Amino acid sequence: METDSTYFGTEKISKILLKIAPPVMLAQLIQALYNIVDSLFIGRYSESGLTALSIIYPIQLLMIAFAVGTGVGINTSVSFKLGIKEEKRAEEISGMGTALGVITWALFAGICYAIMPAYARMSTDSPEVIQDVITYGRIVCVFSFGLFLESIWTKVLQAYGEMKIPMYAQIAGAITNIILDPLLIFGMFGLPEMGIAGAAIATVCGQIVAALIVMKKGCKRSPKISTYKNEVLNIYRLGIPNILMQAAYTFYIFGLNLILAGFSDQAVTALGLYYKWQTFFFIPLGALQTCIVPVISYNYAGRKIERCKNTLYISFIWGICLMFIGTLCFEIIPGPMLDVFTNDKMVIDIGTIGFRFIGISFIPMVTSLIFPVFFQAVGSALKSSMLTIVRTVFLFVPLGYLFSKLGLTYFWMTYPVTEIITTAVGFFLYFRFMKNMENKIH
Repeated sequence: METDSTYFGTEKISKILLKIAPPVMLAQLIQALYNIVDSLFIGRYSESGLTALSIIYPIQLLMIAFAVGTGVGINTSVSFKLGIKEEKRAEEISGMGTALGVITWALFAGICYAIMPAYARMSTDSPEVIQDVITYGRIVCVFSFGLFLESIWTKVLQAYGEMKIPMYAQIAGAITNIILDPLLIFGMFGLPEMGIAGAAIATVCGQIVAALIVMKKGCKRSPKISTYKNEVLNIYRLGIPNILMQAAYTFYIFGLNLILAGFSDQAVTALGLYYKWQTFFFIPLGALQTCIVPVISYNYAGRKIERCKNTLYISFIWGICLMFIGTLCFEIIPGPMLDVFTNDKMVIDIGTIGFRFIGISFIPMVTSLIFPVFFQAVGSALKSSMLTIVRTVFLFVPLGYLFSKLGLTYFWMTYPVTEIITTAVGFFLYFRFMKNMENKIH
């Protein structure tokens, strides 16, 4: 592996992040580009397909939640074992990833296949959109084994400081998706015209390619069954905050989609296009979330509290500076950003207003999203989960419902108000946690 077991505990924090963050950012940039390209081609093919992508997005987030959350649990546990010099134990925990990935994929695929028609009918009345949701949703869920295995094997590699192989995997997967999208959607070079089904097939092919690349070093030998009994609960104890965080996104976006469906399908589409652009502008923040977990977990295990605090503060400063760029884009050029995907004037008008309100929330969103990751890294699952639940369950959907009663324009106020309140709760929990830590040490 690229780094030894003392690297996270001795090197300068900013230097660590500058070393391990760029590969993650590049991988996420490619991922964001292919998400955007996916919607771009579908938007050119049919407006109903674009709405279907917005509706299926929460299910895709839920799928990612279980895949990445399981990987994060393994990543955090392995990093902790390395921090206390238990390399053999770390290797055994790494070896559980493949089995856990296959099990979670099988459960998710079976459930999603069964519920997809009911989910589609719950989200829209349009028969054309319903059919597109079922077609796309069943393909990306049933054939998602590549996503589950790649996510877990990537987190295993990242626990040891290996960021380049996951980066190469993400790039290869994204390029595969981007190349296959127009070929399969429009039926080019003698291939059949498959429409939205082609987009789904391109997506799962990209995931499989990425999984094959990380498999060689990320797929470790499975330990004895008795080891699973001792470690699986701990893996999910550490991973559940991340699963809840991602799963909560699923439920709040689904809830917001239902609220917006009361206005129009175009309002639902506008929200979906925001989340497409969000994946692009949140690359720096997503990279920081990924990179600080092993650093904080390693140093917390060694009781190097100041290094944990410095890691958090540096991620705040970098995140705010980088997210300010996103704020400027959402405030100044929302119309051209929406024009990339659609010619529907109503979608553009609704989205322009929405983007400007949402752009205000980007700065407080840095702290509201990094605090849960910090608490997860130090093993404080309750605080991490609490922040996620406050943000997504008690704020987003209830506030969205209340603001929607004042009109569609006011609905978008949900975003800045939610992030400001979540940030305030995060600071309260953080300072209380640090005070308790200092009392224990002294």
